[in-house]
Amino acid sequence: MRILLVKTSSLGDVVHNLPVATDIMRRFAGAEIDWAVEESFAELPRLHPAIRRVIPVALRRWRKSLWSPATWREIGDFKRAIKADAYDAVIDTQGLLKSALIAREARGPRIGHDRGSAREPVAARFYDRQFAVPRALHAVQRNRLLAAEALGYVPSAEIDYGISARPLTADWLPQGDYAVLLTATSRAEKEWPEADWQTLGKALTAAGLHCVLPSGSARERERATRLAAGLGDCGIAAPALNLTELAGLLAGARVVIGVDTGLIHLAAALGRPAIALYCGSDPALTGVLAGNDAINLGATGAPPKADAVVCQALDSLRR
Repeated sequence: MRILLVKTSSLGDVVHNLPVATDIMRRFAGAEIDWAVEESFAELPRLHPAIRRVIPVALRRWRKSLWSPATWREIGDFKRAIKADAYDAVIDTQGLLKSALIAREARGPRIGHDRGSAREPVAARFYDRQFAVPRALHAVQRNRLLAAEALGYVPSAEIDYGISARPLTADWLPQGDYAVLLTATSRAEKEWPEADWQTLGKALTAAGLHCVLPSGSARERERATRLAAGLGDCGIAAPALNLTELAGLLAGARVVIGVDTGLIHLAAALGRPAIALYCGSDPALTGVLAGNDAINLGATGAPPKADAVVCQALDSLRR
């Protein structure tokens, strides 16, 4: 059996789709699974042993130079790559118009959510087979149920992301145990107050840990540097890291604490104690979901208090 999974972005959404690959691998021995994904997240599916081939797509970059001949050459290369094999099923778990159009380029029956289930109802028009999946379920459960309906099996109760990463080794990393603090997120309303991060960081350093703060954009680096400086020698603003390096950083942490960002979901998928802080989004739909070591605190408009996060972090360290 040959399957193509279409889940292009964002980082958290790609993480949430990893259990689908595990489910298919366990149900169909010898299945060949390919994955179409945005180029910036292509490293992530490659961590899963069930993925035979990753097919990068660059919609985000192509939009910026749509009339460039180089862009159209890349689009042609992508179309040839996605048509290179015939598939028994092309499963679009994203449910957006862009993902449905990508699935339509592949050779094989296209499968996705029905109009009432898709994130963008128009996407359902491009599928050969459609299935209703309750929108109120967590994203991981929605992905797994759609694939199970498409291929005719019942998913197990266990959620297995199927990935692992070798802990990062780098000269700038501290000697001994460290926590990773993920302070950066895509929207201002999802941010946690800097004073609360300082309270948490000081509690972790008092417990004998260094605190490592990764970042991406210039604004995020300024914030990470400022927060790390407030922790003295125990605070480290990480240099720029690619996704594989970030996975290694998370894999080596004693605990990972972060706002609603894809990296906190990656930490949970890697089996690290992960505490997700929700300030402007709903953890019922997109919270960390990976067993007892994945904890969600807060809710939309109700950010968690610093003392509650400190207590949960210290409890995670004692386990």
